[in-house]
Amino acid sequence: MALKPQGNGPNGGGRRPGAGRPRRRRRVLRWSAMVLAVLILGSAGAGYLYYEHLNDNIKKDDLNIGDAKDRAAESKANSAGQTPLNILLIGSDARDTEENQELGGAKETFGGTPLADVQMLLHLSADRTNMSVVSMPRDTLVDIPKCTDPDDGEVYAASTVPTMTNQTLGRGGPGCTVATWEKLTDIHIDHFMQIDFSGVVSMADAIGGVPVCVDANIYSHTSTGKGSGLKLEKGTTYIQGQQALEWLRTRYGFEDGSDLARAEAQHQYMNSMVRQLRKNATISSPNKLRKLAETATTALTVDKGLGTVTKLYNLSNELKKVEPSRITMTTMPNRYVGARVVPTEDAEQLFRLVREDISLDGKDKKKTTTEKASTDPAAADDKIGVAVVNGTRTSTQSPVGGRASTVAELLVGKGFTQATAEQTQATAAEKTLVRYPNADLEGDARRVAKALGIPTSSVQKSTDVSGVTLVVGADWREGTAYKAEAEDNTTPDTAEALNGADKKACMHVDPDYTW
Repeated sequence: MALKPQGNGPNGGGRRPGAGRPRRRRRVLRWSAMVLAVLILGSAGAGYLYYEHLNDNIKKDDLNIGDAKDRAAESKANSAGQTPLNILLIGSDARDTEENQELGGAKETFGGTPLADVQMLLHLSADRTNMSVVSMPRDTLVDIPKCTDPDDGEVYAASTVPTMTNQTLGRGGPGCTVATWEKLTDIHIDHFMQIDFSGVVSMADAIGGVPVCVDANIYSHTSTGKGSGLKLEKGTTYIQGQQALEWLRTRYGFEDGSDLARAEAQHQYMNSMVRQLRKNATISSPNKLRKLAETATTALTVDKGLGTVTKLYNLSNELKKVEPSRITMTTMPNRYVGARVVPTEDAEQLFRLVREDISLDGKDKKKTTTEKASTDPAAADDKIGVAVVNGTRTSTQSPVGGRASTVAELLVGKGFTQATAEQTQATAAEKTLVRYPNADLEGDARRVAKALGIPTSSVQKSTDVSGVTLVVGADWREGTAYKAEAEDNTTPDTAEALNGADKKACMHVDPDYTW
């Protein structure tokens, strides 16, 4: 099998700096189209032959084409035996047809390698009472794992430098995008759904119009030809089709003209769209349902576990259980590094809440989970090798000398005779963690944590370690008894959470773009 090298840096294989950011404008429209497709398919009745015809329309691909060591453990069931559902929604910027080319522009990219222009993780809670959506900017720098194309066996090497996440789609398909998300977030992804430009536009009219609001007349157009072309009067307008695309593309004219303002407009559209779908009566006609079913099935590429109308129908029933008031949309907290962005510590907080099935709207208490037996149970205590690292240094405090040795001796006293202190320079860790490199050592890591009273939420898979590693953090600078601090289960402000029931949202128009 040929081995394809990774891009040569943060911009390797991507577009020129600054050219990527405007692509975010289409992300919510594509999300809307995918959810709409599922709901339509869940409403369309058909005979067996037509059912098989629709099944044949749906394109399928492998779910995860990364190495097993980079995959997240399956989600744990709650005390009632219910399991959460995680679906990665992917918008492709493929310009492989005349229609996609016309909608996407950039003629020089016709027939080129598609990019994962939109990436959103939809988390449906185990008890089906709430839904969380986490979007990742297309120009986020990540470590892309090794991926193997399921069609021709082509192997794409793991990145050696942080690389734009949108390149994952061109490394064997959507299964590499899934693999990258799992490696970054340690969240198990159950399914993916992918759609392209033409799929977005063909589905948009099926909504029957989405109400959006502006606080003044707006015309997104500049003398140099910039702007989406959106032209609306002050107040609420029902938009659809091309006009909806213009709304979601608009940066010039909203707020301060930044991508943050555009994201705010996209979230307003999303929430309105969900509310409309719940009361929409335009898809009650059998003939229209059949037409929409054709459109929906040809617009989607899904994993093989979701590749039939029946399975999409079942998914639609699960999605319908959530009221708009329990839907929370967020953006992965990030900071700029040049023209690109990287996840912040707040992003890990957001990922943890999703991993542990904690609602982002703050209306649920932390759910009780049942521990699944490891496929490779913990070894005897005296057979478990543990490397202890001193992570007590902080930005204001020097590391505690000999701390790793003290805790290693504590472990030895508890029967972990192979525990040793790492003789390396002290690192900085806000809290104490037990890390392990792969699923084979998860049981050992959990056993070490249990012996020390460290919560299971602090047991994390990490490719930065080669064996079970205890990082003694700044929260355990002294003593031999670890006392875990109460965990903060609130959604970070930097995630810019927006509730699905918010009907008062209205975009502020820049006075320079009024008419």
